[in-house]
Amino acid sequence: MEADRSMVERILAMVPQQPPFRFIEEILELDDRHCVGAYRFRMDEYFYQGHFPGLPITPGVILIETMAQTGVVAFGLYLAETAGKGKELTEDNVTLFTLAENVEFTGVVRPGERVVVTGRKIYFRGNQIKVDAAMTRPDGEPVCSAILSGKAVPRAAFEKQR
Repeated sequence: MEADRSMVERILAMVPQQPPFRFIEEILELDDRHCVGAYRFRMDEYFYQGHFPGLPITPGVILIETMAQTGVVAFGLYLAETAGKGKELTEDNVTLFTLAENVEFTGVVRPGERVVVTGRKIYFRGNQIKVDAAMTRPDGEPVCSAILSGKAVPRAAFEKQR
């Protein structure tokens, strides 16, 4: 299902991660059941320099983060926004990635490659989301998958730890 462009732009603007740690460029589909996003890993991403020099591949933790930014963060923001809780959950909160289970890598991603991430809702309750996430190449070839969760945490909790 094609996403409403104004809603997509609003959700992308709300995603807190920013370069060089932002791994969602566009949202292709968005509804109350799933979110599909895409990202092209630039040739000059900071992590390629030291991750297998001479044979750069995208680190697995970055692939998990990429799935989380689409499937947990952007999708969770959309669900909060459509439930009328968007402002409440974003103004004084930080969206945290809280769980990765059943992570499976079936391919590698090299510099310059584009990936497509799908997050399918398992549940969204209050300020928590759990999704079945999958990353593929544009042709549908699987790269990795996981069950991911996240939640909104009051920003004040971080201020106390400083």
